[in-house]
Amino acid sequence: MIIRRATIDDINELAKLFADYRVFYGQDFEYIKSIHFLKQRFDKKDSVIFIATDNDKFLGFTQLYPSFTSIGMQGIWILNDLFVNDKYRKHGVAQTLIDHVLTFSKETNRKKVILSTAYGNEKAQQLYEKLGFKRTEFYNYEKLTL
Repeated sequence: MIIRRATIDDINELAKLFADYRVFYGQDFEYIKSIHFLKQRFDKKDSVIFIATDNDKFLGFTQLYPSFTSIGMQGIWILNDLFVNDKYRKHGVAQTLIDHVLTFSKETNRKKVILSTAYGNEKAQQLYEKLGFKRTEFYNYEKLTL
């Protein structure tokens, strides 16, 4: 398995994974919209995407967004997306992707990596806690504006 930073050349295969990721969270499979969304990320350079591959098969991906902690007065990474294709789960892909993200965070001098996951996604929560992530005392709130 190889973990590498995705490029625009990866967009077709990456978009399939991204569309599957959205289905996992109850959305429709929208391949063309996924291509457009990912193309914007590459064009604007406003996220970092890492992919896990094995012999040109795309196993999974993670997407990071840069942000800041005002309290800590430093940069952070928001691990917004993490997905592994069903066929490749329980093979260490997610853990390897997260390990890569944590190394990348140190290399880019970011204070921490933060993430959120669904309350019912217990497998992911167990993995995050196994890797040293701590559940915080903060609540997440959101309000749609569009």
